[in-house]
Amino acid sequence: MKAILFDLDGVLYVGSQPITGAAQTVKWCIANGIPHMFITNTTSKPRVTIAAKLAAIGIDVTEDRILTPPVMAVQWLRENHLDRLGLFVSDITRQEFSAFTHVETEDAKVDAVVVGDMGTGWDFATLNRAFRMLMQQPSPYLAALGLTRYWRAEDGLRLDAGAYVAALQYASGAEPVVMGKPSRAFYQTALHQLGVSPEQAIMVGDDIKSDIDGAQQAGLKGVMVRTGKFHESDLNKGIKPAAIIKSVADLPAWWEGNVM
Repeated sequence: MKAILFDLDGVLYVGSQPITGAAQTVKWCIANGIPHMFITNTTSKPRVTIAAKLAAIGIDVTEDRILTPPVMAVQWLRENHLDRLGLFVSDITRQEFSAFTHVETEDAKVDAVVVGDMGTGWDFATLNRAFRMLMQQPSPYLAALGLTRYWRAEDGLRLDAGAYVAALQYASGAEPVVMGKPSRAFYQTALHQLGVSPEQAIMVGDDIKSDIDGAQQAGLKGVMVRTGKFHESDLNKGIKPAAIIKSVADLPAWWEGNVM
């Protein structure tokens, strides 16, 4: 193995609190010349904000080392010549889609309905507006900025975009095009940037489905941390990580004992 992909929330920090030893682990990667990237299903913040948050906990990274679903979505929309968007994302994330036409009313034609994490911005009227857009003819695409079910904030567990995508898929019958984890294309994009093949990389995450199973389905090895949203019951779901470590702080010791 040659490279490492790091999840962010739950692995390097929880909310605004850094995971002890996270910055030191990233510095260890740099000191040992291990190619690495940061991949996240976070859709409520642009990369510049994520980079600033990492810098605040001692991890200096350029934006091009962070892969997010909006980055993938913009690329996919351009490749497929889709311009008119029903955007269901946070206000700050809308900036990532500034080059496209934003459709606000449910009776106006849309090419794709883009769904991300809106936090408390979701209510019945908003979800129903997205549903009505998806029921237009011809049917627009349902672009899902990840299928993460929930995440752990400082005040506890919170629903993520995957829950709303599932509701819209069930109601409309639309099959989502997934831009973030666990999409194989998402992992392949990160690996392409690092110049390595799947069997040469590991994914470090706290989500047994999106991080571990998603990575392993894409050919990587999944290393599970017991921080963030991790729960002991995750290990009873038929998904077997390549390794389970207490936290990302233990990654250097595991790597040196199993890889080097």
